Amino acid sequence: MNPNVGSTDRAIRVIFGLALIILAATGYIGAWGWIGVVPLATGVIRYCPVYPLFGFRSCPDERVEPPHFHDNLPESFRNETKE
Repeated sequence: MNPNVGSTDRAIRVIFGLALIILAATGYIGAWGWIGVVPLATGVIRYCPVYPLFGFRSCPDERVEPPHFHDNLPESFRNETKE
């Protein structure tokens, strides 16, 4: 499984999941608060099984190469052999 949950998304999931679990454990909300295990787990493992269904990911794709410096230079400045 490749990660598909980014840093901000991960933090929100973990905080929201923990908050629901704590509220359920202390009795402020009903047993439905234990559903907080789901966002907590997806935040911890950095993978959401629903995202691929919609072709979505909130983290950068590690497979993309960064642009090279020479790609932005004018043709006359590139280090190429001239005939």
